[in-house]
Amino acid sequence: MKTARQLEKITKGIANHRRIEILYLLDKDPGLTLTNLTTKLNANDKTISEHTHRLVHSGLIYKYPSGPHVRHELTPLGTIILKFLRTLE
Repeated sequence: MKTARQLEKITKGIANHRRIEILYLLDKDPGLTLTNLTTKLNANDKTISEHTHRLVHSGLIYKYPSGPHVRHELTPLGTIILKFLRTLE
């Protein structure tokens, strides 16, 4: 069972429309780079980098190196949260 502080960290992770969009994109296309995300969201690198950092900190996505790139994927918790978000649609 998660503590109230752990739940707060998770909910803060999804408390932004861009971060929710990132979760949806990574669900459809795992392994996107920061450049891929920036292009698909029509946003700047610094903004998307901050959002991915917050999602990593919340435990919803993880980053991994792939050659010269850093790729992003949903964690199991990220998948669960995304399923929850879809119930709100």
